[in-house]
Amino acid sequence: MTDAISFEVPWARTDKFDPPSVFATLREERPLARMVYPDGHVGWIVSSYELVREVLSDPRFSHSCEVGHFPVTHQGQVIPTHPLIPGMFIHMDPPEHTRYRRLLTGEFTVRRTSRLTSRVEAVAAEQLDVMREHGAPADLVATFAKPLVLRVLSEMVGLPYGERDRYVHAVTLLHDAEADPAEAAAAYGQAQEFFGEVIERRRKQPEDDLISVLVADEELTAEELCNIVTLMLFAGYETTESALAVGVFALLHHNDQLAALRADPRKLDAAIEELLRYLTVNQYHTYRTALEDIKLNGEVIRKGDSVTVSLPAANRDPAKFSCPEKLDIDRETSGHVAFGFGIHQCLGQNLARVELRAGLSALLQAFPDLRLAVAADEVPLRLQGSVFAVETLPVSW
Repeated sequence: MTDAISFEVPWARTDKFDPPSVFATLREERPLARMVYPDGHVGWIVSSYELVREVLSDPRFSHSCEVGHFPVTHQGQVIPTHPLIPGMFIHMDPPEHTRYRRLLTGEFTVRRTSRLTSRVEAVAAEQLDVMREHGAPADLVATFAKPLVLRVLSEMVGLPYGERDRYVHAVTLLHDAEADPAEAAAAYGQAQEFFGEVIERRRKQPEDDLISVLVADEELTAEELCNIVTLMLFAGYETTESALAVGVFALLHHNDQLAALRADPRKLDAAIEELLRYLTVNQYHTYRTALEDIKLNGEVIRKGDSVTVSLPAANRDPAKFSCPEKLDIDRETSGHVAFGFGIHQCLGQNLARVELRAGLSALLQAFPDLRLAVAADEVPLRLQGSVFAVETLPVSW
């Protein structure tokens, strides 16, 4: 296939906010394009909003890790297909996916997560004190975004934040494309061992957290419990802290939008949705595999073909969003796919919104003159990996 692009092309991100420019061309000329995957499989990549939603909502496309071809490498290595891992429902299809997800759905509703608002606001206030104690300039990632999100998520799941050294390194290394595989594997093993210990603690003494809810289900095995805890932490930490840190970065870089938000704090919820659309920190790890021959956009996707969907490209599709390359907090952003779409849409999105709302509101109120402490082009970016992020974000006030 001479017209097939390499899987590395959609990762060739150079701008601090924009997805690779190749997507503009692909959407215009071939929104369903051939792509060579890391293992040599010649599959597809989708870049238009309409087709992304179509693929993600079609039950004829599987998300099972048993049949798919991963569109990315991990620490430079091809990710092979592998048997289903009990509890890791993110890479399962119904009915297995449905059974596991149903156990947690009630814990992540709008009503349930909104009850956490006062606690999240209290944690944000405490992290502001850490920033003040540190003094300007401070790294917003280390002093505010990471601890805020990890503290809230750890409390909700039931992992002692005071023992975070036993589990947080595994999450960090998993999302680091340059991490040493052996080091990452060792950290992962340590984290799983710790999760097993906490699960046993909750069996003996339940508390008001998700682990206690899960251990009450006698049908779940110890392996399933441990893997569900792993999934909740690994899926919810880096994505949300990156969205918060990069969101602040974007606002500090777009002074007009920051001024508009300061002038009318009632725009905060709309601003958060626009930041989610504009930044889309979940990059190119989303893919599906055809379970049968499927006609899509005039092409036949053969059974066994993998199709990668680009969420950042979909959220920059001018057919859906006018002037999508602009950050505009007054934009109508309903329907963005920053959290995915279909049955695998992010389970924790309501919690993420609570954290983003509390975090941004606290920062803007506490520091009316918050600003970058370095030039925008000097902010170190993490372009590789499943989550787009800033390594550090030096700020002053």
